[in-house]
Amino acid sequence: MTDERTMRDRMLAGEEYVADDPDLARENARAQALTHAYNTTDPTDRDRLRALMTELLGSFGEGSTILPPFRCDYGYRTTVGARVFANFGLVCLDVGPVTIGDDVQIGPGVQLLTPTHPIDPVRRRERWEGSAPITIGDGVWLGGGVVVLPGVTIGRDTVVGAGSVVTRDLPPRVVAVGNPARVVRELDA
Repeated sequence: MTDERTMRDRMLAGEEYVADDPDLARENARAQALTHAYNTTDPTDRDRLRALMTELLGSFGEGSTILPPFRCDYGYRTTVGARVFANFGLVCLDVGPVTIGDDVQIGPGVQLLTPTHPIDPVRRRERWEGSAPITIGDGVWLGGGVVVLPGVTIGRDTVVGAGSVVTRDLPPRVVAVGNPARVVRELDA
């Protein structure tokens, strides 16, 4: 049986796909144009910045701020809760869904990376890729330079130390540091 779905349909379903779909190319071009406009807007023009983020992202909560520069693949695959603050240089590769809860603080140079690629070099040369979602719970603080890998969920109120690489889920209310990030203590209730 032949799979007649588009590569975009496969991507949205969280399955392997080849990013040569014309709709994906248009959606990526749209995101690049909006991020370019965002990154070159006068940083004191808060209304324009908010309007661009609202147009770009799947949702952008009240009172949230993402300082430019900001980069993403599609934008609409990312949802940002209320009162989120992301410092300079957030990279959000949102081939898969990226969900950022309320009251999250994100340090400079953080990378949220949903794409996956096959280990098999032949499939990589054929340009197959996939994704796994990232979920950042309410009240999380990601220190500067944190990298969050595909498929990771970070629990509510967790703190991830600067420079850490988060390779697997972290529970709520802990402090995690290192590469790979490991829990070093629990937070008081």
